[in-house]
Amino acid sequence: MKLKWAVLAVFFTIVTVLTGCEPLMIFDPKGPQAERQANDILLSIGIMSVVVIVVFAILIYVLVKFRASKQSEDYEPPHMEGNPWVEAICVGIPIIIVAYLSFVSVQSNYIVESAPKGYEEKAPLVVYASSSNWKWHFSYPEENIETVNYLYIPTDRALEFKLYSNGPITSFWIPQLGGQKYAMADMITTLHLAADEPGEYMGRNANFSGKGFAENAFNVTAMSQKNFDEWVEEVNETADPLTEEKYDELLEPGHLGQMTFTGTHLEFAPPPEHDHGSSHSESNEDTHKEHEEHSKSNDPEEGHSSHNHH
Repeated sequence: MKLKWAVLAVFFTIVTVLTGCEPLMIFDPKGPQAERQANDILLSIGIMSVVVIVVFAILIYVLVKFRASKQSEDYEPPHMEGNPWVEAICVGIPIIIVAYLSFVSVQSNYIVESAPKGYEEKAPLVVYASSSNWKWHFSYPEENIETVNYLYIPTDRALEFKLYSNGPITSFWIPQLGGQKYAMADMITTLHLAADEPGEYMGRNANFSGKGFAENAFNVTAMSQKNFDEWVEEVNETADPLTEEKYDELLEPGHLGQMTFTGTHLEFAPPPEHDHGSSHSESNEDTHKEHEEHSKSNDPEEGHSSHNHH
């Protein structure tokens, strides 16, 4: 009786604790890439649950049916050879499961590594996301804006992140929009995302990169294209220009709040040349060159004031 009540107590404790937990962010997708990955995870969990339930059911059946019984001392169990059906099931079912999950995984990989479907009407918003110890720098070359530790994005538009690192390898991850992808020092990796609805999302570095790793996070705000354009206009009217001296200061190890600048560090500290995984690399290079020419033709000292977000 004591064991029974102990098991019930543990069960009700687990149920009570779990009911107070918030849903996992990966199971609350806000974009097509994240939704695809969440469905794959749920599919894997479902298949594994069926396997576990069947195995435990067979185990219970065997324990009950073939439990120890009172037999004579000279009893010998009958000799039995292997059963081909049992062997075929034990080998064949795992092969089928692995083959099916492999097919789904490869198919999903091609989907999430490509531009999101349904967003072909608008050109993607290109953002260079670079990390340093322990902060994130987001450069908008077409908008002529750079932010630190926060990201504004429009909804209903494809997002193309160009990832690289100014230090150790990091991992760019916005759980509700898609899976993580590594940012490295000698190459650019491209991550395709999209946000279906406005909201506040959490982003972070998912790869250990030193003592400041735990706080290496950033805020993501998804908004309508109209609100995004208004924000871009406001920043260009009010923010200070990003200078090379200021950028070198930002790269120093440590934590910072949210900051906003006009201009980007891409002008004087270009990203790595090798671009892996981009479907728009040539057009982005042309856009970047045009942005550099446009920036050189303007006087960065005219009409700018400080513009920090907290």
